[in-house]
Amino acid sequence: METNVIKFENPDVLYLLALIPLVLLAFGLSRYYTKGKLKSFAGSALLKTLMPLQSGTRLWVKTILFSLAIASLIFALANLQTGAKLEEVKREGIDLFIAVDISNSMLAEDIVPNRLENAKQSINRLIDKLKGDRIGIILFAGKAYIQLPLTTDYAAAKMFVSTIETNLIQAQGTAIGEAITTAVKAFDENEHNKAIVILSDGEDHEQNAIEAASEAGKLGISIYTIGMGLAEGAPIPVYNQYGKRTGFRKDNSNTTIITRLNESMLQQLASAGNGSYVRANNSRTGLDYIFEEINKLEKAEIDAKIFTDYEDQFQWFIALALILLLTEALLSSARKPWELKLNLFERKS
Repeated sequence: METNVIKFENPDVLYLLALIPLVLLAFGLSRYYTKGKLKSFAGSALLKTLMPLQSGTRLWVKTILFSLAIASLIFALANLQTGAKLEEVKREGIDLFIAVDISNSMLAEDIVPNRLENAKQSINRLIDKLKGDRIGIILFAGKAYIQLPLTTDYAAAKMFVSTIETNLIQAQGTAIGEAITTAVKAFDENEHNKAIVILSDGEDHEQNAIEAASEAGKLGISIYTIGMGLAEGAPIPVYNQYGKRTGFRKDNSNTTIITRLNESMLQQLASAGNGSYVRANNSRTGLDYIFEEINKLEKAEIDAKIFTDYEDQFQWFIALALILLLTEALLSSARKPWELKLNLFERKS
């Protein structure tokens, strides 16, 4: 089967592209400063007489060509790759959905750096332990939706994890029941063992959560829960648009809201879903237990399609950079004397 996919071998190098606007800005400021100095020495008419060959437009063209050449070299270093060979391979694993609570209470900092960031770190550690399993991601607050369908592309899964934020769902709440139901519907109808890992503080949950977990358990889907937070709880920070903390959330009586881990409910969920519960904390104690429990599930053969052959395309960007640099070098920064004789755009006296 033939198709195409594009990726960069060294994507972090692309951050250097941010230097290009700075170069153009520095050149623009330099030109502005130089023109100001020259005008203070002589008027525009006199400058044309003294410097008839000077061309500000050409200087800009040369700078832009040079900047484009640098950008091409940066793309060459990032090494664009195209994958043209897609092969079907056989893997043994399970189907696993990670359901992440992104309600505002997950910003509480009773575990560092906060509940949500700790949850994202936990998911990445789980992904590192997977071998052949398909993984998907579901986000939930007042509603639930699939962020990433089941896949064996662990790099893509980590990329999606990095984008998880509380503002992805506006409706507040903890719709664990809807998250479980969404996962159950999204699983393929096959003989693979299936599991759902829920990372939540369990606050403000809907009443149907236990019922949904029980129904999933009857279908052979194991449910594991990880409690994000501590029993004593913590206030919920409020941040401005610049990411600076401005205070803590308060209720209608102007009292600071303390969000606490609902450990009992998460334990009931795991029990109803024939799984296990563990509490996350600052020392990460207990998380390995959940990973071990998941790995105990019987593995089934999974068909997966992966790219096995990539071709480097950096040489095209190097060639483009050389052409741009050569053009920039051949282009004079000043007009030639013979160009003044053309006067194509000047009215004859």
